[in-house]
Amino acid sequence: MIEFLTANFVPVMFTGLLVFLLMGFPVSFSLAATGLFFGFIGMELELFPSNLFQALPLRVFGIMQNDTLLAIPFFTLMGIILERSRMAEDLLETVGQVFGPLRGGVGIAVVLVGALLAATTGVVAASVISMGLIAMPIMLRYGYNRTIATGTITASGTLAQALPPSLVLIVLADQLGRSVGDMYAGALIPGLALVGLYLTFIILVALFKPSWVPALPVEARIYNEPNGSSGHQSLLALLVLCAAAGYGWSQMHESIMNPWLEREMPAPGDEIFILSMTISAFLALALALVNKLFGIGLLSRLTERVTFVLIPPLVLIFLVLGTIFLGVATPTEGGAMGAIGALIMAGARRTLSFGLLQQALENTTKLAIFVLFILIGSTVFSFTFNAADGHIWVEHLFDKLPGGQMGFLLFVNALVFVLGMFIDFFEIAFIVVPLLAPVAEKLDINLIWFGIILAMNLQTSFLTPPFGFALFYLRSVAARNDYDDVVTGQRIPAVTTAQIYKGSIAFIILQVIMVAVIVFKPGIVTGNLDKAMKVDDAEVLDMLNNMQDLQSDDPYGSDEPSTAEEPAADGSASEAEEGASEAADDPTKALEDALKKAE
Repeated sequence: MIEFLTANFVPVMFTGLLVFLLMGFPVSFSLAATGLFFGFIGMELELFPSNLFQALPLRVFGIMQNDTLLAIPFFTLMGIILERSRMAEDLLETVGQVFGPLRGGVGIAVVLVGALLAATTGVVAASVISMGLIAMPIMLRYGYNRTIATGTITASGTLAQALPPSLVLIVLADQLGRSVGDMYAGALIPGLALVGLYLTFIILVALFKPSWVPALPVEARIYNEPNGSSGHQSLLALLVLCAAAGYGWSQMHESIMNPWLEREMPAPGDEIFILSMTISAFLALALALVNKLFGIGLLSRLTERVTFVLIPPLVLIFLVLGTIFLGVATPTEGGAMGAIGALIMAGARRTLSFGLLQQALENTTKLAIFVLFILIGSTVFSFTFNAADGHIWVEHLFDKLPGGQMGFLLFVNALVFVLGMFIDFFEIAFIVVPLLAPVAEKLDINLIWFGIILAMNLQTSFLTPPFGFALFYLRSVAARNDYDDVVTGQRIPAVTTAQIYKGSIAFIILQVIMVAVIVFKPGIVTGNLDKAMKVDDAEVLDMLNNMQDLQSDDPYGSDEPSTAEEPAADGSASEAEEGASEAADDPTKALEDALKKAE
């Protein structure tokens, strides 16, 4: 028994973790208990030194001193305050009025609002529940197909995992040892592309199955002008004007920002996009304020409503992400600024109260403690796991996979997809990712690209049966019994669990397609990252030679006192002594020699 345990310590340890989890123990305590238990067993078997755990307190204190993780409570507080200030209700009502006259318009509104809530609240439960309570009755009232309605709401709510500033991206950046700012920059285009994929799907449904996604009737449109017009012309004119201003800024961005930032490299595309959108948003808000204060009457009721409801959260998003992408603020500082901005917005909407603030702080504290305990537990587990050379065991598991990088990525995505059906994304991020990251790095896989692939894959965990959390959130607020609609008086059948599960299938397929696109087209992630500057060895040697020439021409060089030792009595010196003397007198010579040896 002892020989078997010694020879198979790592797989037995991993099996022990699964046993703890299947017994129903909390994940954080299961991880810590497994690490400690098998650590003591390993010391008894003399696999580890007896002082193995002396370094563990330093690991735990290192976690608690990690500034990157401070972004999690800040962004959580920002999201909860915005969600509790009834922002979701106003956004859904307003955006629904904009797209309502179109077939599939309510579905388009749900996707767009889901993306906006993802970038502000960042909480899947809040997004799904809010849209389930508000949009679901409207969709059922006007005859939307049940599976399309439920799938649109659940999938749009999960966008919080893929769009910055996502909590998942913060956790993955920490586990992969990469910058949160780079993770946000890499996720921007894939996240927006996924939103576009959802919108394309709804548009195609509207074209080929128009009866499934009917338009809102005229009586449901509440922001019409006194003359009966919808006000969309005014909204379109404002949109064109602001888009022109944003485009103009994008053409001048480098000439303005590069001197200010003292930067010579071209500006990243995500930075230009975010700041151009910021300029457009500020212009729209300024024009709407001037129109309202002076009673000019150039903007329709719908345009004013859209501007005052939609622009403030957009400005907040662009300011937070813009400062992070510019390098003016770290993600932690950006999160703090976002939390303050959310408090200001809630105060301006007159929805901020002591009760709301207390509730937001309590929920933020609970989530932060939840994440911290899982991270501490995973650290204890990985401490023992790595001490037993578990990382080498994991590498050997992937040695026989065909296809190299691509084979590894396909296998990992299949593994994460299956695990997402049963366990939470935080648990996957803290248990599985630390085991996979060293293998990915050894295979020369860009870890930012790897992290975005995993984030997109983890998003499907909210939709995949049997334990898709977004499905449960919608089930908790969708009608369980038949009811009479308060507007039309019609009898509306209940929403069944089967309809909710069936609705997620199409959007799971869309997410898998997006994951495949990122795997086979890494440029959509890595193209937004700062390119590393390549240095030619020959150029370095030329620079070093020039430095030596300058040093030899130094007029003050001869006045400096000599620090060389007297030669030996026989006038000879060893080569080692000469090399040490040259290195001491000429550091560039030592660097040049090191470069030659490296070649």
